[in-house]
Amino acid sequence: MADPAGYATHEVLNQPGDLADYNAFSADGALMQAAERFAAGWAAPALTATGALIGSARLQSLARDANRHAPVWRSHDRFGHRIDEVEFHPAWHELMGLIRGSGYHALGWTAQRPGAQVARGIIAYLWSQGENGVCCPASMTFASLAALAHAPDLRATFQERILSLDYDPRPLPPHEKTSLGVAMAMTEKQGGSDLRQTQTTARAQGAYFELTGHKWFFSVPTSDLFLTLARTDAGISCFLAQGWRDDGARNYLQIQRLKDKAGNRSNASCEVEFRGLQARLVGAEGRGIATILDMAHLTRLECALSSAGLMRQAVAQAQHHASHRAAFQRRLIDQPIMRNVIADMALESEAAMWLSLRAAAALDGAERDPHEAALNRVITPVAKYWICKRAPMLVAEALECHGGNGFIEDHMMARLYREAPLNGVWEGAGNVICLDIIRALSRTPEAGRAVRTEIDQASGFDPALDRLAASLAERIGQPHGLEQSARQFAEDLALALSASLLIRFAPAQIAQAYCRSRLGPARGAAFGTLDADSDFDAIVQRSHIG
Repeated sequence: MADPAGYATHEVLNQPGDLADYNAFSADGALMQAAERFAAGWAAPALTATGALIGSARLQSLARDANRHAPVWRSHDRFGHRIDEVEFHPAWHELMGLIRGSGYHALGWTAQRPGAQVARGIIAYLWSQGENGVCCPASMTFASLAALAHAPDLRATFQERILSLDYDPRPLPPHEKTSLGVAMAMTEKQGGSDLRQTQTTARAQGAYFELTGHKWFFSVPTSDLFLTLARTDAGISCFLAQGWRDDGARNYLQIQRLKDKAGNRSNASCEVEFRGLQARLVGAEGRGIATILDMAHLTRLECALSSAGLMRQAVAQAQHHASHRAAFQRRLIDQPIMRNVIADMALESEAAMWLSLRAAAALDGAERDPHEAALNRVITPVAKYWICKRAPMLVAEALECHGGNGFIEDHMMARLYREAPLNGVWEGAGNVICLDIIRALSRTPEAGRAVRTEIDQASGFDPALDRLAASLAERIGQPHGLEQSARQFAEDLALALSASLLIRFAPAQIAQAYCRSRLGPARGAAFGTLDADSDFDAIVQRSHIG
């Protein structure tokens, strides 16, 4: 056999290797600091173990395989029986076992100590740097307990197996399984985010209701349980259905097709028809939207955490590439213009991390502290809106740092780029979220006071922030009539909250550069527009991994 080396025409030089086999938690100083600041330092062993997994070459390989080999729908078996099964690549199942084992879906409920929701939020943030497809089923399983709180009997029946760290992919009735995954199916063709347009109907049949209708987006149709909406005589109500009935048969749903999505390709999303679907009522009849929105509030937090994690991975990839590739006799990272780009993205990424984890901390403290409960109502949609808007811009810039190598499917950046817009769509697009912010401030004056208190903790550090805080105080006090400028209002809230967090918790050089570039008059529209007085060395060094 001929020596393959004989085919070489040149030596491959100046090509950075993969950023792999690092610890995404312990190598991230800002993230470790956030864990301590938000009372989750006790979870460091679990977070370190998750960080090692996320940074491993093995997980990167699994993520690549799971996305390249998308799920396949099998409507019938070879004998002609309708089965509605979805087949996944083995990499998906291995990833599902790993994410459940990490406690992504469970730690916030099982730890029962201050900081539990923050520790779980950090696990979500880390996993979003690894493989986003499996984050979807884990997120919904986590959030489902908020809706099931309205049905204590159902929660008591299923909670232990919902929180189990096992992964049991078998298509069986819930009572035959060691662990359960939960999904939600809300939107319909005619309504989208307007859930009041739900046309699916529910008819009482003994202990169950029978649901007839359709759902336009149903992610993870292989779930053991799922929450959905349907209309009864009393109005739109929330229901819990099993994927497989107690007799072992598939519940009365038919998959119409799998969605051919731009990103999140490892995860199955589908359109379904309910044909007498057996389901049980959750919460009060006619109060279904309010019931399921308790779950949606938590999944909005997941969107913020996920987009922040995507941003962190994109910055890490860009910084690694720039640190190991040279052009014009210098490393890219040493070129002043590239150093500015990397530093600017690092600022954005760190701000997103603090804002999303502050939202997790507000959730964590909501039951103990009225201030945190009020803040939780507003900071979560603010974080969801702003971070999900910034993620696609940052990921595109990070991809550009790689040149053409970032635009091929062999590179992680291509997957991050396709993934980046998703969270802005999921659980309410931007306009819906902005209106929810205004609604929360209108209905809950305590929420406005909590936001102002949070921002004012950093008063006096930067004149631009003080001016913005004064403007926001006036608008928060009169939220009615803000609809037309709701996006500007949401953006200003996000910038002020982020600046306040960085001033209080990050090094002064980070906070100063953020305030000057995001709040001051010399605000650039593109990344890489920090002013020359910024401490580029401090910013770049703080974000360095590897």
